[in-house]
Formats: sequence, structure tokens, C-alpha cells
Amino acid sequence: MALLANSDTISTAGDRRARLTRDAIGVLVILVLAAVGYFLFPNNLALLTRIIAIALLVLSLDLVTGYCGVATLGHAALFGAGAYGAGIAAAHFGITDPIAMLAVGIVAGALAGLVSGVVVLRAHGLPQLVLSIAIVHLAHEAANKASGWTGGSDGLAGIMPDAVFGLWQFDLWGRTAYVFGIVLLLVAFVILRQIVRSPFGMLCRGIKQDPVRVRAMGASVHGTLIKMYAISGAVAGAGGALNAISTQVVGLDSLSFTMSAEALVMLVLGGTGSLYGALIGTISFLWFEDVVSAANPFHWLTIVGALLIAVVLFAPKGLYGSFAAYLERRGRKGR
Repeated sequence: MALLANSDTISTAGDRRARLTRDAIGVLVILVLAAVGYFLFPNNLALLTRIIAIALLVLSLDLVTGYCGVATLGHAALFGAGAYGAGIAAAHFGITDPIAMLAVGIVAGALAGLVSGVVVLRAHGLPQLVLSIAIVHLAHEAANKASGWTGGSDGLAGIMPDAVFGLWQFDLWGRTAYVFGIVLLLVAFVILRQIVRSPFGMLCRGIKQDPVRVRAMGASVHGTLIKMYAISGAVAGAGGALNAISTQVVGLDSLSFTMSAEALVMLVLGGTGSLYGALIGTISFLWFEDVVSAANPFHWLTIVGALLIAVVLFAPKGLYGSFAAYLERRGRKGR
């Protein structure tokens, strides 16, 4: 018995070391890609910063859709809440410190996620999807009507963030914004990796697989999903705040249904239920969209649509999910 206990401990310690190694490799890959983008595309740092902001949105969507199985097409409401929260704090209340603006955006996104979760989780299946669409449309209309605070269709301007820690000023080339975004993405990624591996994250996966059994075990399904929705809102709000800080303007497109739909497409493209898949899907979609739209401005949507059809037909688990499944099959054959 003691030998078995020791072997279990060794196995657990080995698994923990393996996870830490994979996490370190993941962070290193992100840093390498960030450095490559900084030095190879110095004139496109604004686009790369936007990719980081959208990646945070897709990561937040993965938390509720990929890990919890909640169907939603209204996640742009959480992203927009963070963007408008940070923008209004700067333009109307003089809160121009970027860290404080980011904190306001995270809180605004978390509150929006909490409210959205309470509404969306009252239904299941197709009605749940319709409720999420209604939420993003209502948020869009509310921002349009409250033009005194949001700027309406003209957008919210007058956002002038201070230098980060009083040292690094946001410039026209977007270098500070890009580095600020990379640091934010790394922090969010490390925190989310811990969350999805925690007992809370495993409970969310269990709810996705069989909510009836989880409820029979005595766990609160609704309360767990509400908590994950709030966490998801905080991550999406961070992405919205980053977008407001980097562009120094917030428009109604931050609350558009199109953004929600594209975020879901990016998640499916990379692979649901995986943080790496969310990142790969975002980078692949936005990079491909930028290249194709520049090469063929009249038919680029057709090409993007053909790519998505090909991925769904030949890689149903997404780019990362299918690649991971392939490596797993190869490993089994090797053993």
C-alpha cells in the first residue's frame, strides 16, 4: 500500500512537472512570436495589437463555450463593456493611467458578464442562443442612444492614456501599446491555464459533459456557470480596454453582432476547449483576412469562407485540436 501511495505521488508530481513544462513552452512560444512580430512588422504593430485584443475576446468565449458548453453569440457585449468602461473613465472622469483604465475595463466586463450570464443561463439550446443575440443588440442600441457618454455613432474620442508607469508613452507607431498588450496576454493566459486546470475548471468540464450527474453530486451547476461567465467577462473586458487604450477611440463596432460571430468562427477555427486553440484560431483568421483582403479586395470574403469550409470538413476539431489529436494517435502507435 505504501509503495502504491508513493507511486501515485510520483505520478502526480511527474504530471505536474509535465504541465509546468508545457506551460513554459507555451509562454516561450508566445514571447518568440511577439518578438518576431515586433521586429518583422514594425509598421503593422497596430494590427498586431488588435489581434491581441481580439484574442482575449476569443479566450473569454472559449471559457463559456469550449469549457462549459454554453452557446452564445453575444460575447461582444462584454468586450464592448470593457472598451466603453475604460474609454468613459478616461474621457469623462480623467482616469488616464493605463493600468487604472485596464482595471475599469476588467470590472465593467465582469459586471456585464454577470448580467449576461443571469439572462442567458435561464434558457437552454436555441433559446439560449437567441437570448445572447438579443443582449448584444440591446447593448449596441443602448450605447448608440447614450451618445452623451459614448459618442453614439460618431464614437467616443478624447481618450489620451498616460505613459505606462510614467516611463513608456503611447506613440503613433504603437510600440508601447503592443508590448503592453503582450504582457497583458501572457498574464491572462497563465491565469486562465490555472483556472481551467483547477477543480473549478474540471467542474465546468463536467457540467459540459453531463450537467444532470454534476447536479446529482451536489454541485451548483447554475452558480458555477455564473462564476465562469463573470470570469469570461473580465477577460473580454480586458481585451476591450486594451483596444480602447491602443486606438484611443471606442466605436459601436465594439458591440456589434459581427464581432461576436467572428469570435465564434475564430474559436471553431482554432479548436474549442483549448486556450491554445483560441490563440491559434484568432491569429490565423485575422492574419489570413488581412492578407487576402489586401490581395483581393472584391472577393476576399469568398476566399475566407472557402477556408472555413475546408477547416470544418477536414479538421473538425479545429487547427490546434486536429493537430493535437494527430500527435496523440502517433504517440499511441509508437507505444
